[in-house]
Amino acid sequence: MHHPHSAEPGKNIALAFWLNLFFTLIEIAGGLLTNSLAILADAIHDLGDSLTLGFSYYLERVAVRGRDARFSYGYRRFSLLAALISSSVLIAGSIIILSRAVPRLFDPQPVSALGMMALAVLGIAVNGLAVLRLRRGTTLNESVVSWHLLEDMFGWIAILIVGIVLRFVDWPILDPLVSIAFTLFILRQVLIQFKRIWMIFLQSAPGDLDAEKITAHLTQIKDVMGIHDLHLWSLDGAYHVLTVHVVVDDSLERRRIVELKQYVAAQMRQLGIAHSTLEIELASESCDLHDC
Repeated sequence: MHHPHSAEPGKNIALAFWLNLFFTLIEIAGGLLTNSLAILADAIHDLGDSLTLGFSYYLERVAVRGRDARFSYGYRRFSLLAALISSSVLIAGSIIILSRAVPRLFDPQPVSALGMMALAVLGIAVNGLAVLRLRRGTTLNESVVSWHLLEDMFGWIAILIVGIVLRFVDWPILDPLVSIAFTLFILRQVLIQFKRIWMIFLQSAPGDLDAEKITAHLTQIKDVMGIHDLHLWSLDGAYHVLTVHVVVDDSLERRRIVELKQYVAAQMRQLGIAHSTLEIELASESCDLHDC
């Protein structure tokens, strides 16, 4: 059973990678010329982003491979692995930025306002284009990577504002202040994603599915006497899986059992479950599973 990913796996991430790498080189030079901590910190962060984007692109391509003897559910979790790595790098980068920006609050340095403004306009354009492309993606990996670039775009908007203000007033402390504010904002968002990724790895029930509602829905289906041992989890945040034991009357005909299985699978797909496995049990059977 196939659950659609992006039409061309990893294409959006590949574009983001090349845009990010190209602009990182410009940032490094621009940061040195303008003496802006915000720009240099973002350049260091973008360099890490570029490495992560390259890795994410590779794993996104791996993730669309079909199932085989070793990975019976396919390679979808490789995309999730890329999201975990991307989140970890972004968290580490944010900590580095904060460690550089906080001391600068107590020792502000003069910066080139015009240089900051010019780089900011280019940064907004480059990162904005990449974010728009990644927002069209369907995987959690693309979502996490988009936060990398969204952080950069917000950062450049802040740098543009700071550059404009510094053209009129001598407040160099704005440079580290804005860096800290936007880093904390994005860090909060990434930590939320980071928690979601770990919950998927730990096989928690998907947040967009309600086990109790699914149970109620199943028990209302004709010929279903009861259900138990229901398990819900997700492979990559988009491809959800269900296994459940369905109890039917001993006298139920084989043809009706086949129809029932097909009907239940169709109903689960409508609820957002891509892969369903049903164990049909007769009412007279005893379940051997410990948690039945």
